[in-house]
Amino acid sequence: MVAGEASGDLLASHLIAALKERLPAVEFFGIGGPKMQAQGFDAWWPLEKLSVMGYFDALRNFREIAGIRRRLKKRLLDQRPDIFIGVDAPDFNLGLEVDLKAAGITTIHYVSPSIWAWRGGRIKKIGRAVNRILALFPMEPPLYQKAGIPVTYVGHPLADIIPLETSQSAVREALQIPAKAPVFALLPGSRQGELALMADTFVQTARQVREHLPEALFVVPLATRETRLQFEAAIYRQQAADLPFRLLFGHAQDALGAADVSLVASGTATLEAALIKRPLVITYKVTGATYWIARHLVRQPFVGLPNVLAGREVVPEILQDAATPENLAAALLKLYADKENARAVADAFTDIHLQLRQNTAEKAAQAVIECLGTP
Repeated sequence: MVAGEASGDLLASHLIAALKERLPAVEFFGIGGPKMQAQGFDAWWPLEKLSVMGYFDALRNFREIAGIRRRLKKRLLDQRPDIFIGVDAPDFNLGLEVDLKAAGITTIHYVSPSIWAWRGGRIKKIGRAVNRILALFPMEPPLYQKAGIPVTYVGHPLADIIPLETSQSAVREALQIPAKAPVFALLPGSRQGELALMADTFVQTARQVREHLPEALFVVPLATRETRLQFEAAIYRQQAADLPFRLLFGHAQDALGAADVSLVASGTATLEAALIKRPLVITYKVTGATYWIARHLVRQPFVGLPNVLAGREVVPEILQDAATPENLAAALLKLYADKENARAVADAFTDIHLQLRQNTAEKAAQAVIECLGTP
């Protein structure tokens, strides 16, 4: 198995647990993170080696990543595992899967590349790379079926993990947050590259919100010690030590559950926010060159998964140059004030939750076993 980001680590860990229930003697190895390792995964390299952001970050790290892939391919061709599962990370995994499949090793790619959004021509390479795709979202299987690529819709594990209703009062009590306070969750990203571009803007946005809503509180879940230090540095740079930030290690779902409104850097966290059913503003910044390239390749009108899955703009997306503290704060305050809209957002997100709740780990495990030829 190869996972390259925290979201892939989560997906893979659940799949490992489900497969171990059915195949007690199974062994897992490759590239993975702490959640996979907690399930007994043998990580030859940590997933952080593959966690790059944008085209130019990938180019800067190309030599190291190419070397890892070369050495990994040699070890896999020597050991010939019964099956290879690439978990997301398509730029790394698809080329590797092409070579492994050509050598007679069964390959599965878990998480469809976003061919519905951009670079749709990749579907030809995917067909050469995989024996089966495990798709998380319902709009994906028809694309693969049309291209003659075996696909299984498994839903999204977050929809299984997150309850259909999250009690705001219970979460606030657990976090010792006042029951009636206006609370904003700020999720500036899980990678250091994202924090480098987003942290100062998020701190400045909190300042703007606080000026209009003096009793506002801000809960900021951060994935790692490094990203926490980056956010603390942004607070220092912006002379914002007076603002009421509550920094958490992880606990993103608690932060979202406690919030009235959230500001979320586009990615899996936007799906978590949708499944917790609170209004949010989706934002993102990348380098100017990366944005220029992506703008000419993207086929979808939306970048945030909640809007993509709903097929309409349920929550605002404020991106790149438009993502100023003034614009972001205005959008957050507008959502906070509009309680009727909050109910409509919750209804739309409930529909998404029910669609994605498919007992993902079990469905994925069954698909893997079918590919193994095990009854």
